[in-house]
Amino acid sequence: MPANAQQARVRYSITLLGIPLGSATLTGQIEQPAYKIAIDAKLSGIAALVSSSRGAATANGVFLKGLVAPAAYANTSVNSKETRTVRMAMQGGMVKGVDISPPVPPIPDRVPLTEAHTRNIVDPLSALVMPVPGAEAVIGPAACNRTLPVYDGFTRFDVALTYAGTRQVKAKGYAGPVVVCSVRYTPIAGHRDRKPVRFMADNRDIEVWLAPVGEARVVVPFRISLATMIGTLVIEASDFLIEPNGTPRTSL
Repeated sequence: MPANAQQARVRYSITLLGIPLGSATLTGQIEQPAYKIAIDAKLSGIAALVSSSRGAATANGVFLKGLVAPAAYANTSVNSKETRTVRMAMQGGMVKGVDISPPVPPIPDRVPLTEAHTRNIVDPLSALVMPVPGAEAVIGPAACNRTLPVYDGFTRFDVALTYAGTRQVKAKGYAGPVVVCSVRYTPIAGHRDRKPVRFMADNRDIEVWLAPVGEARVVVPFRISLATMIGTLVIEASDFLIEPNGTPRTSL
């Protein structure tokens, strides 16, 4: 395993208006230039009483010229009504194939999605793994200043990050600086022009804090907060554990 190979395990708590909603666990392996990442999320507490929603996703690819080049993405979401699976193959930033089961039903008021919208994209999970190019500081503007062109198999949207500063954080496995990014969401295609989408497009209260993954010159979310139509949603790491070269360590 190369010297900059890192294995990560991050556990997140999910709250809305300070009320616990559930948890998520992100696991990943970065072995330059390749990466593999997986996430599993589920509702708990009060939220589990009204919904059994849960989801899991995996992705892999390589880092190429300071960018993420995904190869494969799979996502399974489960709720009380149905289970839906999305599988996507990519090469050179272009989608080579998508399988959605069951298919998303055709809805006339969706913004048309064309083949052009499936080029130069990243999948939603690969978008969480952000390489910091060149000799730029890992905790600095270069970690933030980027636009992520995301395609999830049926919708296409941009996530623009802008540097807003740094903060000090502390969680099991990591105590140190994170870079703070302001975030803007722009729907492109495949969505429906409805109030929740317009709210998110106008939303200026979205922020992500990014923490370094060991010595790999890659950052991943430590904390995500965003205003919703019913209050502030926060996803924050309680554990941020890194194992370089397969040897566990308690700090980055």
